[in-house]
Amino acid sequence: MHLTMKLYLVLILLLPLLGGLFNALVGSKLPRRVGETVACAAIWGSFACSVMAFLDFTAPVKIEYASWLSDFDFKAPIALYLDQLSLSLALMITFVCGLIHLHSVGYMQDDPAFARYFALLNIFVFAMLTLVLAENLPLLYLGWEGVGFCSYALIGFWSTEEKNATAGRKAFIVTRIGDTAFGIAMVWMFQLFGTVSISELNGMGFLMPAGVITALGILLLIGAAGKSAQLPLSVWLPDAMAGPTPVSAQIHAATMVTAGVYLLARMFPLIGSSPLTLAAIALTGGLTALYAATCACVQRDLKRILAYSTISQIGYMVLGVGAGALTASTFHLLTHAFFKALLFLGAGCVITALHHQQDIFGMGGLKRRLPAVYWPFLAGALCLAGFPGSGGFFSKDAILAAVFEQGGPLYGTLFALGLLTALLTSFYTFRMLFVVFHGESAPPFMKGGLWGISSVSGHQQIPLNPPLVKGEAKTLHLPAVMTLTLIPLALFGLLGGLLNLPAYLAEHGLLSGFLGTLPGFAVAGHAAHANEVILQIMAATACLLGLGLAWSRYTGERRAASLATESGSAPFHIRFLHSGWMLDDLYRLILIRPFVWLARFFWKGIDQGGIDGTLDGLARFTLRLGELPAAWSNGRVATALIALAGGVAAVLGYVAWQTLAG
Repeated sequence: MHLTMKLYLVLILLLPLLGGLFNALVGSKLPRRVGETVACAAIWGSFACSVMAFLDFTAPVKIEYASWLSDFDFKAPIALYLDQLSLSLALMITFVCGLIHLHSVGYMQDDPAFARYFALLNIFVFAMLTLVLAENLPLLYLGWEGVGFCSYALIGFWSTEEKNATAGRKAFIVTRIGDTAFGIAMVWMFQLFGTVSISELNGMGFLMPAGVITALGILLLIGAAGKSAQLPLSVWLPDAMAGPTPVSAQIHAATMVTAGVYLLARMFPLIGSSPLTLAAIALTGGLTALYAATCACVQRDLKRILAYSTISQIGYMVLGVGAGALTASTFHLLTHAFFKALLFLGAGCVITALHHQQDIFGMGGLKRRLPAVYWPFLAGALCLAGFPGSGGFFSKDAILAAVFEQGGPLYGTLFALGLLTALLTSFYTFRMLFVVFHGESAPPFMKGGLWGISSVSGHQQIPLNPPLVKGEAKTLHLPAVMTLTLIPLALFGLLGGLLNLPAYLAEHGLLSGFLGTLPGFAVAGHAAHANEVILQIMAATACLLGLGLAWSRYTGERRAASLATESGSAPFHIRFLHSGWMLDDLYRLILIRPFVWLARFFWKGIDQGGIDGTLDGLARFTLRLGELPAAWSNGRVATALIALAGGVAAVLGYVAWQTLAG
């Protein structure tokens, strides 16, 4: 069994890596279908190995493959660790990314750089699986940096447009802030505990004072905030929409942004003993969820709406970790992967059908023209909005219930913010659905942009979704692989609640039973059934209220008036929310401008004015001293006679002085 599991684990990692290397080295020299087939087969092969590992799994297992980093008492081998948490995420990552790869075959069918795209997409999966399965922190950090590099390369995939390359650089630089904090924490933990093994570190928290554990927890929180786009390091994710839409699906649903949540959950036995750390984690998640939801309510770019929704939903997961509800947080991570991948792939279908139009106010009436996209997209919207009975409803409610059970002023306030966020989430989700798919095509006043909004893809954007004309086909055609991949995601999203039903419906949830034996995941006790029902009624009410507000504003007679109002001169609060609370401007004010001023001071004032000025001045002075005797060498006889007489006079004067002195 041990040898079999060893083979499964190495294949889970090697297949995506080999697929990526194949496309990187020879993919462009072979027929397109060969590269696409190898890339997709590598991920589905990894998924098959994950399923086999799940079937053979009986207890957590640590497998060491080779020596990697070793120096004196520092050892970090290539060792993988499979437990219930890493196994759950490996299954989710390979399944969702497999569907994203299939969808990419249709989405990228006309792109000549397909080999580079699929190579990076495969290596992205390899890096995330390395992160999840790593047994020690350096190996986890290798995967951590790997997803950062791949996201940079894929966000800026269409780098011929400067704004796309800039978006990739922005993501890379901002996430480096969190990565630096994580790196400091990793080195400090080795200095304190003498090991980098995650399982060993998680059992040593009692050896250190509470202040040290708090400091380590805050450093890990900063690292998680960078990767998972939490405040104040959330500014990179909305601009990350510059890459191909399947890339957005992979980043937002199955890979990079969930890495921060995984890190906090994985290290929870070490940092969870610090109430201050947990409060900081919960506060970060709660505020981020509300912040991103408010921003999503006014966005016009379809992908930016989904980007802000990702930031908000990850905020819920971080809030769950801060409340000690690791199972609920993992539950929402899994359901979110299904419905967010669904929504992004559905958005990719819409964008492709409309020739890379992304402004939702340039859309409308697509329910009739894209029925194969509308119904799965509706399923994803119901999950995101937390509609009663959907997977997103049960997983989000589990987090809110855990926060409510914590009690106290802080968690009570965060529970209220969570409910408000749920209402806003429902509003912006159904706003997006109604504007894009319901009503009629975009009216004439939508031809202009708002606040400089434009497509961020590498393709030319058409001005608007043209209305139906007599004799025109009612449906827009898409490659079948793009629409078929939406169906399994819709089913898993809607039925995801079955993974962990509340206690009043099922005494033991499947996920709670599976994860319950892990340190930190054990559920102390369920809330009273009556309380669970009341909390779910409150969450359902928030969802339905948001739905009602969106319905009243963006359907029927008020639809055109609302769209016209939002297309005109926007008041300050709309522009404030649209800009993401002006966080980019704040960064420019407190970081970028002082840095530029300081750099200019050192360049102009110190380097050019001080160092270069001093050296250049000394050189000019020396030159002028040298020019003084040269002035006597002008070839004139009179000058030569004067110089000769002066020299003779100087010699005679010297002789006379010596004679008198003697």
